[in-house]
Amino acid sequence: MCGIFGYCNFLKDKDRKEILEILCNGLARQEYRGYDSAGLGIDGDNPGEIVFFKEVGKVAGLRKRIAESNINTSKTFSSQVSIAHTRWATHGPPSTVNCHPIRSDPSNEFIIVHNGIVTNAAALRQVLQNRGYKFESETDTEAVAILTKYVYDSQPGKRITFPSLVKTVLKELEGSFAFVFKSIHYPNEIVTARRGSPLLIGVKTEKKLKVDFVDVEISGPDDGKAVDGFVPTAPNSRLAPPAPKISRRQSRNYMSEDGMPQPIEFFVASDASAIVEHTKRVLYLEDDDIAHISDGQLHIHRLRRNESGQAETPATRSIETLEIEIAAIMKGKFDHFMQKEIYEQPESVVNTMRGRVIFDDYRITLGGLRSYLPIIRRGRRIVFCACGTSYHSALATQAMFEELTEIPVSVELASDFLDRKTPIFRDDVCVFVSQSGETADTILALRYCLERGALCVGIVNTVGSTISRETHCGIHINAGPEVGVASTKAYTSQYVALVLMALQLSEDRISFTPRRRAIIDGLRELPVQIKKVLELDSTLREFANTLLANQRSLLLMGRGYQHATCLEGALKIKEIAYMHSEGILAGELKHGPLALIDENMPVIIVMTQDSLYPKVQSAFAQITARKAQPIVICNEGDDGIKKGVKTIRLPKTVDVLQGLLNIIPLQLLSYHLAVKNGFDVDCPRNLAKSVTTE
Repeated sequence: MCGIFGYCNFLKDKDRKEILEILCNGLARQEYRGYDSAGLGIDGDNPGEIVFFKEVGKVAGLRKRIAESNINTSKTFSSQVSIAHTRWATHGPPSTVNCHPIRSDPSNEFIIVHNGIVTNAAALRQVLQNRGYKFESETDTEAVAILTKYVYDSQPGKRITFPSLVKTVLKELEGSFAFVFKSIHYPNEIVTARRGSPLLIGVKTEKKLKVDFVDVEISGPDDGKAVDGFVPTAPNSRLAPPAPKISRRQSRNYMSEDGMPQPIEFFVASDASAIVEHTKRVLYLEDDDIAHISDGQLHIHRLRRNESGQAETPATRSIETLEIEIAAIMKGKFDHFMQKEIYEQPESVVNTMRGRVIFDDYRITLGGLRSYLPIIRRGRRIVFCACGTSYHSALATQAMFEELTEIPVSVELASDFLDRKTPIFRDDVCVFVSQSGETADTILALRYCLERGALCVGIVNTVGSTISRETHCGIHINAGPEVGVASTKAYTSQYVALVLMALQLSEDRISFTPRRRAIIDGLRELPVQIKKVLELDSTLREFANTLLANQRSLLLMGRGYQHATCLEGALKIKEIAYMHSEGILAGELKHGPLALIDENMPVIIVMTQDSLYPKVQSAFAQITARKAQPIVICNEGDDGIKKGVKTIRLPKTVDVLQGLLNIIPLQLLSYHLAVKNGFDVDCPRNLAKSVTTE
């Protein structure tokens, strides 16, 4: 989804050229999230002046527009705030008018960048238009910007603070969002807020911070109330008071150890990758947090949520240290991030297992689950909930969970799970799988299950993400940053993490000891085998450039553990090669799909050796009898395949792990198909890396 970036400096001289470069780099680091236009807003030469740069297309086009302008880039600011945004069109087509930052009026009294969707924007727009306000864009964000101006204009004496103003506005909004507000009425201040969309703040200082946390300030009883008569459902609401009472704890993080203010820089972003080149010290905002940055100080506020009138217990937000390195989000010697991430899989699966698997003792230790293992083992059933690639990783390991735990397992698509209002009970164990940890449908499903008292487990790649914070326990897959929109190494690391979870759950069952040992031995060999699979790259490039060149459709079929492999492989080809592809369960071939088979239909069949091998051989015989010429993914040394059949031969491993090796040729094949057709591999059309709206 959209990418947000904001930059603030206090007592730190920065010229406009450097500020613009920081903003553009921050946007470029978030390009993988998916977008169709980019823009930024910075302070002008005169007090109260804001200068915009907006461009449809890539951040490179925005850089060009800035370079072609006559703006004075040498002007220096000791303190300033600037905001920037990459937009993924939802309300209105890509255009400079719809591009963020969005303003409240021609005087730019308030400007906003926004990730998410305001679901009641149409109603707000209608009310504001009835009150004489003019709209210039088609975005839902403009309703929020104009509402902010309306609330400000309604205040007696205009004495409302910036955070209180934003609180009043947020009370009128429905939907999911992350906002950054900037205003000419509050120079050198910004306010950020999140509900459902990720947002974090980086802190950079020359000296050590006095403390590594920020206190949360709880609103008073009248703070942030709705404006009189604005919302039809609340006609008797009173004006928000100009000077609200709050219970304030001292936020000391901006001070140095000697207690004196110091030069400081703040970076606001949707993703840590935009911040890591500047600082590794970050603070993750939680839902309904409102952060206010002013005069080098960072304060975090929350709206009163307790209807009983009792004040919430004050809390803190920790300033954490990012583990990622800047090199991890650079392409290095590779042409695309996706290619780099495919080739990182020997290391990423090791990182998922590091410190968790003691191979010599055949022991698995998942620290994040340790305290909850007895509860999980006593569960009535295990429910996996995920979307897209994460759903496929759960599907790939479903049979193994059922075999090793002897607990019924279901795998649910998060959106369908919510649509059906699936029954969930207190003795259910619900597992939520997400690379970003911010997938909107999965988060809503998580909250649905929490409300019903189920034990909730998170399997995520992003430390500090919403799912990692809101679940009872979980596993970080430790795959490292994944920039390409089409997930590759996150899939294999999720797969490994789920295998480890099943192994640990079964360690109390002596009868499964030989099976567990065989799987752990397979895990030991996995990195070497993945490297061997990657050596087939040139063969797969040739298939993409010859057999599959100019094809419009592709069928992938497999059975058992390999059904998920086919679904995931088909998804990769759809995502980046824009080619229709379908994963088929080979056992269903006679129930419809066989009608599609002829000499012109390209087919890939996964026929690696396991207990279902004879049944897949039968499917192979059925399609070749109808003149299909399939590409067969099989094991090395398999003599059961006739000469002349085109094969992709892979190392043999235990059946549970074979899908990990089998998916890699399909990842490479999708990559080469996309490159051959000249498509943008890392940023496929219409797609976003982190889907933060339903």
